[in-house]
Amino acid sequence: MTKRPLTPLLDGVGSPQALRRLPDSALRQLADELRQETIDAVSVTGGHLGAGLGVVELTVALHAVFDTPRDRLIWDVGHQAYPHKILTERRERIRTLRQPGGLSGFTRRSESKYDPFGAAHSSTSISAGLGMAVGRDLSGGKNNVVAVIGDGAMSAGMAYEAMNNAGALGSRLVVILNDNDMSIAPPVGAMSAYLARLVSGRTYRSLREIGKHLAERLPRFFHEKAKRTEEFARAFLAGGTLFEELGFYYVGPIDGHNLDHLLPVLRNVRDSETGPILVHVVTQKGKGYAPAEASADKYHGVVKFDPVTGQQAKAPANAPSYTGVFANALIKAARQDEKIVAVTAAMPSGTGLDSFGKEFPARTFDVGIAEQHAVTFAAGLATEGYKPFVAIYSTFMQRAYDQIVHDVALQKLPVRFALDRAGLVGADGATHAGSFDIAYLACLPDMVVMAAADEAELTHMVATAADFDEGPIAFRYPRGEGVGVEIPDFGVPLEIGRGRIVREGTRVALLSLGTRLAECLAAAELLGQRGLSTTVADARFAKPLDEALILRLASEHEILITVEEGSVGGFGSHVLHLLARSGRLDGGLKVRTLTLPDIYQDHDKPEVMYARAGLDAAGIVRTVEAVLGAPSAIKRA
Repeated sequence: MTKRPLTPLLDGVGSPQALRRLPDSALRQLADELRQETIDAVSVTGGHLGAGLGVVELTVALHAVFDTPRDRLIWDVGHQAYPHKILTERRERIRTLRQPGGLSGFTRRSESKYDPFGAAHSSTSISAGLGMAVGRDLSGGKNNVVAVIGDGAMSAGMAYEAMNNAGALGSRLVVILNDNDMSIAPPVGAMSAYLARLVSGRTYRSLREIGKHLAERLPRFFHEKAKRTEEFARAFLAGGTLFEELGFYYVGPIDGHNLDHLLPVLRNVRDSETGPILVHVVTQKGKGYAPAEASADKYHGVVKFDPVTGQQAKAPANAPSYTGVFANALIKAARQDEKIVAVTAAMPSGTGLDSFGKEFPARTFDVGIAEQHAVTFAAGLATEGYKPFVAIYSTFMQRAYDQIVHDVALQKLPVRFALDRAGLVGADGATHAGSFDIAYLACLPDMVVMAAADEAELTHMVATAADFDEGPIAFRYPRGEGVGVEIPDFGVPLEIGRGRIVREGTRVALLSLGTRLAECLAAAELLGQRGLSTTVADARFAKPLDEALILRLASEHEILITVEEGSVGGFGSHVLHLLARSGRLDGGLKVRTLTLPDIYQDHDKPEVMYARAGLDAAGIVRTVEAVLGAPSAIKRA
């Protein structure tokens, strides 16, 4: 007998309310369709794939059991939230993910009522969820708050700070630990599922409470013995002693891909009236898509790809990436200096330190998602005469600012900060933009801050940092490919606080910091065609400033414009401070500072974002012409 094809379900599930009208028996088919829709959508847009595929069943189960959006559902980081977006009234726009004007690649409050908390940096969900739970309690509410956090995000101290606080407060909060990599404890099939249902159920919890009350009537010695016996018995059966010590009621581990296991446990947890509960769910990244399951990084982040073969559509590289240039320069320096060590925070491939680690495994340290620890750990290495290079994305370095100030800068320890992804990052948007590092580092006494204009300059800055032992030093460089200049075999240390003149002129001076130098040179050509002789200088250092160079530019030119890929309060502000202090602003000098706009820019192509910021050649020319009061012949991109 021919089996009739199943009627598609996803087309009729436009919201979680519609999902909750389905019987449990239909949810397996819905999950399969949701997984395929996620694969198809990401194949068109690119983005984070493996993490989302790993939580398809969990996403279906959570929306089936909890009354979202009345019940708050918080996805830690948010890169696993694509299936969630499809189910929460955003399916029609899912193929606009990370596209100009489209959906964010992460959760965002302004995007949907189903996103109660915006995220893109990890390990914030439990803290935010606890705040929501306490707010609910203060208001007399009854809704649930659920935070879904991965095992990687649990490597951050903030998660444990939140759990410690939650255990002390005793507010009703559900934390789902999505264990998809560490495999803290593998589920053991039917027995594991049975135990999870048992300990999460009302009968067991009632018996447990009765036992507690009886034990409290015993002398203190026997009371403590009874309490420990119950805890260890449950830990023996199901694990979770650490979470119990933090004040959480532990349930698990359970198979996160088995809806027959997930649904009854989540319903028990939903109906519980006890304090914070942690449900340990074991999943597989990339689940249900063979190319992702076979990938070492489980297809964490992908560009557009063929959904049949999994082949990603990589564009041919015209020049090496800045990340690769940094890694190669550091490897060469480390071959010459055994004191060089490398530290990163759960981003070895993203920062290029995976290749460094292959050659120097004993000198490479991935500390997990723990930027604060990474910086102070590096400070400790520096006290012992080592030369730590801390390679962290600019946006993630923000998480360790107190450690930079107190543990490194205040003690003048020679820690080297390699800030990848400086400037705008395109599709990842405002949460990942490296906008603020110049401002937050250059304000610190004795901090040296450099910005590479091209691949060759980055090579020299790695050598400069390796050679500098007088205090902390940082160098920043963007995401993506370089400009294609010849890269020297070995970097040559730069003189600290010295810039360079790249092109000589007489009337206009463009003082660039970082990779906008190419746009400054293009702008100088355009200005030259208008009869405006233009000098272009590469500052190299945001701190210390090349005061002699800046004062010379100020005295020999009618217009001075600073250009940087950073926020207000950075390099341009320091230049203005110097000019004001030296009295150069009292004369006829016209000064303008070009920075990133004082807003959080939405995701788009980087070149479009820079054009909107006025940081491309056309924007620089328009600024000059505006200073002169001349109408611009160049239209805004």
